[in-house]
Amino acid sequence: MVVAPPRLNLRRAASYQHEKGRPMSATSSRFNFNHLMFSPPPSPGLPALVPRPRKSATTPRPSRVLRLIAWIASLIVVFYVVDSVLKWNVRVPLVGWALEENEQFEMVGQEELPDFPVPIAVTDRHGKSKWTFSIPPTAGFPLRVSEYLDLCAQCREVAAHVSELHGRSFASQQAEPSYYYRDPYFVDVSEAEKRGLLPGVSGNSGKALTHARSGHSLGEGQDGLITDKETCKTSLTFVLESPDAGLGNTLMMLWMAYGLAQTEKRSFFIDDSRWAYGKYTDIFKAPPSTGCGPPPRHEILPCPRQARHLVVSAATARETFGDSFTAKYEKPGRNDVGRERPMYDLARTGFDALFHLNNDDELYVARRVDELGARSKVRESNTGGTIIGVHVRRGDVHPYEYQYNGAYIPLNIYADKAHEILEKYHNASESTGKEDIVARQRSFMVVASDDPLVYESEEFSSSVRAQEQIKLASKHEINQANPDPHVMHKYVDETFGWEGGFFASMFWNLGQPSPNKVNAVDAPQASLGPSDETMRLRGLIGRAYVMDLAVLGRASDVVICTMSAMGCRLVAVIMGWEKSMEEKRWINIDGDYWWTALSL
Repeated sequence: MVVAPPRLNLRRAASYQHEKGRPMSATSSRFNFNHLMFSPPPSPGLPALVPRPRKSATTPRPSRVLRLIAWIASLIVVFYVVDSVLKWNVRVPLVGWALEENEQFEMVGQEELPDFPVPIAVTDRHGKSKWTFSIPPTAGFPLRVSEYLDLCAQCREVAAHVSELHGRSFASQQAEPSYYYRDPYFVDVSEAEKRGLLPGVSGNSGKALTHARSGHSLGEGQDGLITDKETCKTSLTFVLESPDAGLGNTLMMLWMAYGLAQTEKRSFFIDDSRWAYGKYTDIFKAPPSTGCGPPPRHEILPCPRQARHLVVSAATARETFGDSFTAKYEKPGRNDVGRERPMYDLARTGFDALFHLNNDDELYVARRVDELGARSKVRESNTGGTIIGVHVRRGDVHPYEYQYNGAYIPLNIYADKAHEILEKYHNASESTGKEDIVARQRSFMVVASDDPLVYESEEFSSSVRAQEQIKLASKHEINQANPDPHVMHKYVDETFGWEGGFFASMFWNLGQPSPNKVNAVDAPQASLGPSDETMRLRGLIGRAYVMDLAVLGRASDVVICTMSAMGCRLVAVIMGWEKSMEEKRWINIDGDYWWTALSL
């Protein structure tokens, strides 16, 4: 009997049908028990019979960590505040300064003061932005011309930057600020040192630096001698320099700077350490004493106007005598020369105080003026002839008038104007007849020129020189004074004269060897600077120039000149306002211009 094997049901139980099984192949020879590996869900846990162990107490709670952090932060703040209070007077919270690059300025942050002169922006202990100047106490005085030019430009940039930090628009960004505009964010150097914004100087070295001056400061005492006096509260120092080699512009700025200092109640000093004409006292007497000492060099600033100690030079002339100065000191309601009267008065104040020639030259000028006056007198009466002063400037200065701008105003125009004046003053048909004829015969022209050939011209052949103490000679005159050329003598360079007038290139090369005479050995010597002989020759030119002006201004009844020449404007100041302007005895033949102090 054959028993059939029992049939096995291979389907999963109902409780496992939710599992996704792998399909079985009909040909599979092996039984897959993977479905039997599935574990049913664990039964819920029963409560533990033994209590769980407590966590270790070494693990800090979150609340304790926060309290610890708060305590540490509080201690740091307290230490910082105490340190700030104790060291506020020596900290320099510098924001930055202006640097020049491709004619654009940018603020550069820094924690230490620069080792060069520059205006800087700083923050005080209250976090407020200010600006001042940082000039190393060891820096020389005066600074270079290029440095003064940069400082004036950077001054406006830093002032504008600090003003913007305060949410205000700097005045110069909208319009030219008034001449005496006071920047509320500027701090003077001495004040900045007191507040701790600048470190200042201290100790014996600081005292030495404070009293160390250039050695060329004039105005402190007799003969320019520096004495141990208390430092002036405010001052203005004028730096004598001649970048264009001329002397006229420097004199006009000097006189006006002195008048400005008197108006602003500032003490006045003169620095001649790099004047091309040598020492100031070689030409003029020492300026009046101020009664106090000059300030430390690092406190003398080119800007702003509110600074206690200012410096004025040819480099800062536009900053001092620019458009804002003109707007302040002109009389806008006048349409004649009276418009310039306030600036004329400043120059006249400077002339009265400073235009005193050295003893020898002053004596000569006084004798010369008396001599010319006696020559014009008519013995039979109290009347006299008319002395017509003529100032002819040639060289490197050309007229304003367009038709003569490329050359010079012809000499016959000067002569014709002089004859016209004589006709006006001594017309026999309208006055006393015979007596006036004699007065006209006593009239003559006094000429001053930088070109020796002017004196030899036909128009001025009968005129006299303003002064004969020092002459700018022509080559012909020099050769006449030299020994006979046929006699052997030591070789000298070919002589040259001043034909054509005063040129800057000739002035700078006075006393220097000619280029073909300078070899490799002499080249370093030639580049060391002007020699003593060069300075002596330059001083002679300066003395001749001021003596010419002095004689023309004092001796002449009428002066004919050209406004394009600064010597012409200086003569008007020497003559005085009433004589030159009100009586119209100062006559300009270079265009229809009235007197102006400076042309910047």
